[in-house]
Amino acid sequence: MKGPQDIFSQLQGRFGQFVPDMARAAKDDFEAQARASVASVLSRLELVTREEFDAQQAVLLKTRAMVETLEARVTELEQSTKG
Repeated sequence: MKGPQDIFSQLQGRFGQFVPDMARAAKDDFEAQARASVASVLSRLELVTREEFDAQQAVLLKTRAMVETLEARVTELEQSTKG
């Protein structure tokens, strides 16, 4: 016949098995909530990805080069019509 101490030991052992699982579940739940909160804040900031930024920067650099080329051509044409 098992005494109260034996029953208590069994319960404590079984509870001890669930604590790591509960702690892991709580940690996973916290991380999921934190990710969702960060994603929500970032979406409200209207940020762009690095790839989108790099693509737009490349377009801007190409456009700037084209404007400089056109400015030089206009200056050349203006000088040729004056002379």
